[in-house]
Amino acid sequence: MLTIGVEEEYLLVSPATGVPVARAARVLAEAGLHPAVTHGEVQRELLQAQLEVATPVCRSLDELGGHLLRLRHCLTGAAEACGCRLAACGSAPFTDRLPVPVTPSARYRRMRRDAPALTDEQLINGMHVHVGVPGRAEGVAVLNGLRPWLPVLTALGANSPLWRGRDTGFASWRTVVFGRWPVSGVPPSFADGADYDRRIHRLVATGLIRDTAQVYWQARLSERYPTVEVRTTDVQLRADEAVLLAGLVRALAARALDPRRAAAVPPAPPELLQTAAWYAARHGLAERLPDPVTGNLVPAAEAAATLLARVGPELSADGDLERVDQALRRLLAEGNGAVRQRRELRQTGRKGLVRMVTDETAGLLD
Repeated sequence: MLTIGVEEEYLLVSPATGVPVARAARVLAEAGLHPAVTHGEVQRELLQAQLEVATPVCRSLDELGGHLLRLRHCLTGAAEACGCRLAACGSAPFTDRLPVPVTPSARYRRMRRDAPALTDEQLINGMHVHVGVPGRAEGVAVLNGLRPWLPVLTALGANSPLWRGRDTGFASWRTVVFGRWPVSGVPPSFADGADYDRRIHRLVATGLIRDTAQVYWQARLSERYPTVEVRTTDVQLRADEAVLLAGLVRALAARALDPRRAAAVPPAPPELLQTAAWYAARHGLAERLPDPVTGNLVPAAEAAATLLARVGPELSADGDLERVDQALRRLLAEGNGAVRQRRELRQTGRKGLVRMVTDETAGLLD
């Protein structure tokens, strides 16, 4: 059983308008007083209206879900104590006032100098799944095995259709915004761990990027931990949806490490995957998706079923198949975050959307 951990990024918003508010320092300080939050579990992010949580290393999906609920509950209370609310949406639906100030750290200030307009528009929030691997060679095997499935994961986890008060037409606008950084999108394939390290360090040596932390591929090897970090999905409205996606990622990683099953999907050309990633961000679950096995466009539910079938043995081995199957059926029936945000805005307007997003984040709606 591979270890797993999740990082989630959140917005802090006005409960009345949904506009991001720059209160991260106050909320972080308030959360630090909570006995259920340990040092380092809550961190600042690029902009002062954002916070990030990181779960401990977990061995089961039950354990992971418990930590996510605990951290969301604590941050929800801290945010309300500071006059704002926590919102697990992949992009800021309403941004009446821009820019939100950058968090005062040397790194973030350098980013603002390097790309001011792009930094100002980073009111986007992702979910990062860390899967433990024995070493860099195994990590590259996981990266190569994940590549064909990243667009399907993007579509399932799409939760950022709205931006600056309007519908973008994309299910995951965050994917588009984040894709404007120089080293982003679907990662290339690599021969081995040495090939990976050589290529990313060459980017730094040339001066094209400042450091390896600016490698923003949708999946990458962590430079701090012995993990593969999968960054392709938006943060999820509900914690159970985050657990679902984390379970699928871990199962895909386990499959890639099994020499009997790793070669079942042939390598996909980079131009095909890059286009599929854009297509998944555009349509989410509302249209057809590229099937990684056949390369054909198929109904979204069929692509999801193919993914589940491919990792069924790995999910069964970890005791997760029934849980993941039920959660996936619910997601397809009710719609992902993008579908539900659009539906709520249409039915109840701006105030209703803000209430729905923040209540689902806090676990008040099931």
